[in-house]
Amino acid sequence: MKDSESELTAYRWVVVTSAALILALAMGSIVNGMSAYVVPLEKLHGWNRADVSLINVAGIIGLAFGGLAMGAIADRIGTRPVVMVGGAVMSSAYLVSALADQLWQFYALMFFAGFCGAAGIFAPIMSLVGKWFPIGAGLAIGIASAGQALGQGGVPYASAFLIKEFGVSWALAFTGSLMLVILIPLATLLKPANTLSGSQGSATHENGYPPLTLVVATMCLAIFLCCTCMSVPLMHLVPHIQGRGFTADQAGSVIFLMLMFGVAGRVSFGKLADVIGAIPAYMTATAWMTLLVYGFILINDLSGFYFYAAIYGFGYAGVMTGVLTTTAALTPPSRRAFAMGVITMFGWFGHANGGFLGGYLYDLNTNYSVAYGVAALTGAMNLIVVGTLYWILKRPGVKQLS
Repeated sequence: MKDSESELTAYRWVVVTSAALILALAMGSIVNGMSAYVVPLEKLHGWNRADVSLINVAGIIGLAFGGLAMGAIADRIGTRPVVMVGGAVMSSAYLVSALADQLWQFYALMFFAGFCGAAGIFAPIMSLVGKWFPIGAGLAIGIASAGQALGQGGVPYASAFLIKEFGVSWALAFTGSLMLVILIPLATLLKPANTLSGSQGSATHENGYPPLTLVVATMCLAIFLCCTCMSVPLMHLVPHIQGRGFTADQAGSVIFLMLMFGVAGRVSFGKLADVIGAIPAYMTATAWMTLLVYGFILINDLSGFYFYAAIYGFGYAGVMTGVLTTTAALTPPSRRAFAMGVITMFGWFGHANGGFLGGYLYDLNTNYSVAYGVAALTGAMNLIVVGTLYWILKRPGVKQLS
């Protein structure tokens, strides 16, 4: 029996590794993977760049709304079948898009890939990882989350290479085929956490959690604010650097470096959550991001951008890990995928809001100073929201935070 329990305990790291790899390919493709196709599709079909950019937006909108349904379904039937279907949907959408030649076809396919595909992967997987680690889930969630960060930097880079060598259609077809042979086999490894027995199995109890409505409502507001803050540099750092007189390749390499340091940041802040608690780690990452985000406005040389992006990227990346570890710590296992689906939906709304505000405020002021100032303000507002939640949960009579 002890050997069996030891094998199950070791197997949880198989789940974490599988989760990280799935998130790298799936989320990297749907969140910003289509960014590599904007200029090639513009040249290929003569479409307006703004219209082409909406392909990526369609995928994110599908992901946001799909999380509502897919998280609840995963709570009912389990994570593995939902992720397997999600992988099959994403693969099919990319394979069919290789044949598309109309904008509306790309919109529909990417929305479908987000709603029924990526949405069936992100929240259910993050919920499952937390269930396998009823104690010390922070590091595990951080590693899984780091997979997403790696994919968001790596997938567009790899897609650009494929497009250059083989063209748009073959690049889409290759990506869809890769999803088929990677996502579905990895999804079969996502065993349910209730295979754990003994003390670990009993640890995944349903009692002792704060009111779900309080946690979900507060975290929805918090993630909307923090994602509004982080999306300003994510979407507008490249044009800001180009406005300083540097090339698109140089600007792109800065944000790639930022995302790669973000991989380490997600893991590190996950471990920090295990040491000091989920909410304190989340607040630390938010404070890091809030204090540094405006600094990009003060830099004029490329080496300064590289150095600053590395420091900023390490800390800002911990914010998403903080959201996930906090949600995992404060929600009962049977409702966790649903809670993560709802909360992350508002995160994607925040990303869209920050991206829009960055461009809108730039048009009003012909520079990014106000946009980055507003980003810092929303980060500060998030600190207030999360700090209030922490104060409420520390009061007598409410579940104490470990």
